[in-house]
Amino acid sequence: MRAWQLTATDGIDSYQLADVPEPDPGPGQVRVDIRASGLNHLDLWVALGLPAPKSLPHTTGADAAGVVDAIGEGVSGFAIGDEVIIDPSMSCGHCEHCLRDEIVYCSEFGILGEHHSGTFSEKIVVPTINAIPKPRGMSWEVAGSFGLAAVTALRMLERARLEEGETVLVVGVGGGVSASAMSLTMALGAQVYVTSRSPVKIEWAMEQGARGGFDSADQFGKEMTALGGADIVIDNVGPATLGQSMRAAKRGGRIAICGSTSGPKWEMTVPALFFRQLELIGSSMGNHAQFARALNLIRLGKAKAPVSHVFDFAELPDALRVLESGEQTGNVALTQTG
Repeated sequence: MRAWQLTATDGIDSYQLADVPEPDPGPGQVRVDIRASGLNHLDLWVALGLPAPKSLPHTTGADAAGVVDAIGEGVSGFAIGDEVIIDPSMSCGHCEHCLRDEIVYCSEFGILGEHHSGTFSEKIVVPTINAIPKPRGMSWEVAGSFGLAAVTALRMLERARLEEGETVLVVGVGGGVSASAMSLTMALGAQVYVTSRSPVKIEWAMEQGARGGFDSADQFGKEMTALGGADIVIDNVGPATLGQSMRAAKRGGRIAICGSTSGPKWEMTVPALFFRQLELIGSSMGNHAQFARALNLIRLGKAKAPVSHVFDFAELPDALRVLESGEQTGNVALTQTG
């Protein structure tokens, strides 16, 4: 079968399309013939060695959906031909954290495409807990691309204790996580404002239902405060925006952070944190129940999982360049013909 593999960590040009052995499912596993897969910024970072794969060559890709074409020993509840969505969160499955479905605390927690061979291949083997029935009528492009971004966004909102009627500010709208956070916020009965350096993306967000938008490079904290402030700020940019994100929050507000695309370090004015009773909340990925809840909100049409660009499987480098450019307003997907 074919798979896109990293042969070095020099960026997008390190990806090579190769013929690799077809995997066989082991006990408790199913093999999925992939119909669509989704791109994430993780695929760009791993290609630069941030973090570096454990070994090369390495197949990236976290999200996918497809058809079960082989079943391992001891598997029940699955049949050849079942249409499934891949949940990219992997763990040991038997520790105290996994038994409570708090898999993000498992010492073996990992993500497909980063810690494990990923979905930029024609087929993949996963444990049955990671194969979720695909809703009838959901397109392959949506099913195969929403997962990582949506579960990350939902966990951020849940860790920040979002309540109906609250106000949320989503920083850097347009990418997968921020677009998902915007849509999930509205689906859960809260109002949302956004920031972006692109007026086009702000206009797009307002067409989707955002109440307003601000320039990410400007004093958006001051502008949000003038409107009453945000109960929750969703920030995956990091140092470039965190100061303004804190300023945008109401007294007692919560700032949920899942990324640091603008760098790993940030200098904070500490009194601004404790005098205003703010909370800084770190969050990453999600558990299986959160993945199911995110999927259900999309299935019911309460939340959206827009796909702005679709490429053929053979065009992965072109798709990655679109993702790198920041042109997308939503997810970027690859499709394959079964």
